[in-house]
Amino acid sequence: MSTVPLQERTDRFQGYRGAAREALDRFQIGVWSEVELENDQGSRFTGVILPRSETCDDLHVVVKLFTGYNVGIRSDRIVSARETGYRKAVYKIPEKEFPRDPKKKNVTLLGTGGTIASRLDYRTGAVIPAFTPGELYGAVPELADIANLNTKKLFGVFSENMGPEQYKALAIAIGEEIEQGCDGIVVGHGTDTMSHTGAILSFMVQNSPVPIVLVGSQRSSDRPSSDAALNLMNAVRTAAECDIAEVMLCMFGPTSDNYDLLHRGTRCRKMHSSYRSTFRTIGATPLAMVSRHPWEDGSHFQYISDEFLRRDRSRKPVITPVFEEKVTIQYYYPNFNPDIIDALSGCGYRGMIIAGTGLGHVNKPLYPALKRAIQKGMTVAMSVQTLWGYAQMYVYDTGRDLLDLGIIPLDNMLPETAYMKLGWVLGQTDDPARIRAMMTTPINHEITPREPHNGYLILQGGLPEVDAFVQKHWK
Repeated sequence: MSTVPLQERTDRFQGYRGAAREALDRFQIGVWSEVELENDQGSRFTGVILPRSETCDDLHVVVKLFTGYNVGIRSDRIVSARETGYRKAVYKIPEKEFPRDPKKKNVTLLGTGGTIASRLDYRTGAVIPAFTPGELYGAVPELADIANLNTKKLFGVFSENMGPEQYKALAIAIGEEIEQGCDGIVVGHGTDTMSHTGAILSFMVQNSPVPIVLVGSQRSSDRPSSDAALNLMNAVRTAAECDIAEVMLCMFGPTSDNYDLLHRGTRCRKMHSSYRSTFRTIGATPLAMVSRHPWEDGSHFQYISDEFLRRDRSRKPVITPVFEEKVTIQYYYPNFNPDIIDALSGCGYRGMIIAGTGLGHVNKPLYPALKRAIQKGMTVAMSVQTLWGYAQMYVYDTGRDLLDLGIIPLDNMLPETAYMKLGWVLGQTDDPARIRAMMTTPINHEITPREPHNGYLILQGGLPEVDAFVQKHWK
């Protein structure tokens, strides 16, 4: 801890204005002051005063508590504040070269950005992609105990900014790393669209001889509850040691840090905006559990499914980095108007995935517009917005009418996976027969012949039997 006289601190009011700035001045404290604060309700806060976001109000003083969490305190409710020290934070994590051990497997970490590779910018209040993959080792030195890690930063973007350009570059980079002999690949990725990237890589990179593991974190590295380090360790271990040579997502299984789940890239979806256990396999089971600590049998892996492509270094991958950008996904809703479809067709869109109701339905006023779009060469395929279950369009008249129009049913393919597959297919052909055949032929379990009887489960909170179950099993 260093002591800098108040009058010498040029950044004392960084971002503060109005009533909040007046409070700092009144109590003779400032940004980076270690303080003890008390409000008019007798609550005490100890921590470090942080800079204010440029876009935030002028009423609150922000303190990073010594627990690691941030709290905003209304300046007009502060009754006392005392500076106990001065600690200007340095948020740069040192970048280190990975130590190498010839006995360990060689894993490549490809960085794209996201919360697992980020820091908090207190000037703007935003989490920004700033860590290089090498900095991750500075933050998680345990990685060196697992594998020899080579790192390459491909992009530094939030996952919402991932798109066809990044997908193609990522697929090519994966192919190059496999060609150079790595034992597994980890892709650091933001969680918001991680399932989309997992799906497209499952089509662009086929027949992989080694695991390809996407990993991210729900909570940034500056938070005590961050899942970044554990997810990254488990992902690297999966790439180095797991027998599953497919595109997978590695994220928390339960809300606690007991283990991560390995989800197949084509059957996974983010299901909660903030839970660490946000990812779920839909219409199937996860492939495996992976833990930092071995189970009783000494293994770090517990395989849930035995239907997967196994690691085989002699196998040659097939890399097909193509994507047609004029593809859309439309979530059907009552009063969905036909002019939307006409507009998309008029703008030259070549493909459309519909997330339909029930078994794969839309309203009758859409029929003429769909027929016009298909006659103009647009491929229209049907998934279901229920996520679980199949598009069974032969059951009701509505579905049969849509089949007659030429809409392609996609069984239990997830809507986002269907979107990615259609973009990939249309990047290779414009022949309607081939498009239909490719879309309806499973490549990497995006369509399954059945769903597990115990795969569809919703615990409806508040019911006595659910509460009893949770109290008995939740740890």
